[in-house]
Amino acid sequence: MLKPKLIIFASGTKDGGGSGFEELVKNSKTGILNAEIVAVVSNHENGGVRQKSEKWKIPFELFKGPWTSEEYKKILEKYEAEWVSLSGWLKLALGLPPAKTINIHPGPLPRFGGPGMYGHFVHEAVIEAFKKGEIKESAVSMHFVNEEYDKGPIFFRFPVLVEESDTAETLAAKTNKIEHAWQSFITDLILRGEISWDGKNPETLKVPDWYDFL
Repeated sequence: MLKPKLIIFASGTKDGGGSGFEELVKNSKTGILNAEIVAVVSNHENGGVRQKSEKWKIPFELFKGPWTSEEYKKILEKYEAEWVSLSGWLKLALGLPPAKTINIHPGPLPRFGGPGMYGHFVHEAVIEAFKKGEIKESAVSMHFVNEEYDKGPIFFRFPVLVEESDTAETLAAKTNKIEHAWQSFITDLILRGEISWDGKNPETLKVPDWYDFL
């Protein structure tokens, strides 16, 4: 039986990153994620994502722009990708199929999302809100992707406790563990059709009866 073809967009950094991409690859080999990862895309030519792609023998695609609908579509067509996972991709995704494109975000949505709210910036904002007594926890969020930053329907939210001693760095480490633990499992539910969306109306979001992550 053919596995769904999944392409991963992961920016990483010029000298590191890509840990989420690597976890997806590992879990595709254990069967937790029943998918064929056809390629990984990064905007850093020789960064952490490329290093990990070479380690796991996953085709690497350098995408330095322009980040237009046409260019995104060309990449999907090149690799015949059916599904898209944004795992630390920092550019606005345009022209991708919204019902088949998913993103993982290291903070509670919708409050801690939008332009400029990624990585360290999210954790700093969460810590600031915690110190003001506005929130007690952060979260790992996953959502379908439309053409606005972090605005697609949310289908996964896992709380991450914020402690008095936490800094943006320690919160990032805790959040990253949750991301790695759950991203592949939840992605697999989507590929199997247990979580779905029509790509247009938020009210069409469907999750299994047993699902308790929202």
